[in-house]
This record gives sequence, C-alpha cells and structure tokens, in this order.
Amino acid sequence: MAGILVVCTGNICRSPMAEAFLRAALERRLGQEAPPVRSAGVIGRPGGPAMEESIRAAAERGADISEHVVTRLDARSIAEADLIVTMAVEHRVEVSNAVPAASPKTFTLKELVRLLERRPAPPGPFDLAAVVAEAERLRRSGVAGNTHDEDVVDPLGMPYESYRAVAWELDEWSDRLAAVLAGHERSRAPAGIEGE
Repeated sequence: MAGILVVCTGNICRSPMAEAFLRAALERRLGQEAPPVRSAGVIGRPGGPAMEESIRAAAERGADISEHVVTRLDARSIAEADLIVTMAVEHRVEVSNAVPAASPKTFTLKELVRLLERRPAPPGPFDLAAVVAEAERLRRSGVAGNTHDEDVVDPLGMPYESYRAVAWELDEWSDRLAAVLAGHERSRAPAGIEGE
C-alpha cells in the first residue's frame, strides 16, 4: 500500500509514536486526502506490542498506540512506500542499503522538515510524489540544514521521562512535517470553521 512509511530500529518506541502523531496531523490538515501512514523496524520482531512506556507517553499527547503490532522492515514495504521517514541516520542508511532505488524518497524526519520548510507552499492540490521529488531536489542542491542533529534519540532502556521527551519531540516534528507536506496555506482551520 502506498503512502508514508516511518522507520526506526525495533518498531516498539519511536516509530509507533511518530506514526500516530503524523497520521493525526495529516488528517487534521488533509482530511480524506491524507496519505496512509505505517511504521516498521529494521530489526523488529513481528507481532509484538509497542513498549508500555511509549504507549503511556503517546497517550499523554492524545495518541492511542495500545493496539500497535510490530512490523519488520522488508524490501516490499520499502519499494511500495511513496515516502520513507526514518528516526535516525542509521535507519536511512539501512533503507538505502536494502533498496538503493529508495534513496531519493528516504529522509530522516528532521532532515525532511528542514528541507521542506525552506520552500514556499506549493499551489494546487496535495501531491505527495511532487513534494518528495522537491525534497530530493533540495537535498541534492546542497540545502541541508543542521546535519549534526538529525536523529531522534532512542529512549529504550532509559527512564520514563526520556519516553515523554521523545513523544513531545516526535509530536512537534510530526506536526511540522504535516504542515509542510500539506502546504502551509492548508494548515488546520481555526476552531469553529472546519468543514465549512
């Protein structure tokens, strides 16, 4: 199924939270036009749940990932995705090594946001393929931003406050990504006029 694929290591901490936050942010801005969002882990053990700490941290920010089921990244899901958003540089490298043809559509979350925030909002209807192509063009042209801060820290094995901090960070960056994917002028309408 085409759409956005969010990738981390085990698909138990960061990517389930990012998947939920990004899906919600895109649905607020695009409604039924929002692309599907899925997640996977490069070493995920299929069938398992998200970490309890991630479930709790996501819930504090309004996202329910209690029904999340771990998916392992594979060549088919890489090939089918229109856009691949990774939590860290190492995941971007793993995706590119697994399917070299996927490199132009694979970005870290922070890299992609920084690239797209540098360009004006595109006119016309939402077109994910066009946005991804523009991000790759910007990357190739040398518009990079802060390449020393591309990773979202893995909270696995850390105190609960680390999960809470990562959830906050992912929620913020997912909202920024949704805004630039949808086009700044299509941001969520003020309360009381949505759907009018």
